[in-house]
Amino acid sequence: MRTFIKKDVVERVCQRSQERPDAVAKVVNDTFTVLREIMSGNDAELRIEIRDFGVFEVKKTKPKPKARNPKTNEIIYVAARRKTHFKPGKLLKEALKKPLDQI
Repeated sequence: MRTFIKKDVVERVCQRSQERPDAVAKVVNDTFTVLREIMSGNDAELRIEIRDFGVFEVKKTKPKPKARNPKTNEIIYVAARRKTHFKPGKLLKEALKKPLDQI
């Protein structure tokens, strides 16, 4: 499996936009920072919708009063928390539905 990192995103945006890598890197970093700040804010549930890409959601989980530690078999309480969820947009879904031999 190939892993892409932020540097790969910056390089591809540079190729597409013909902008300098340092300017693109700042915009990419700022974009990810803002998304992270919004998602880690005080809202229990929220949604960030990016048209033609997808939706990032933060959802609440329920507390689990009778979870079990598999290592010690001890019954423990797991508090409610938040989790992230990504739902791809229409264009991304369609692109992922194509058979691998057509890519």
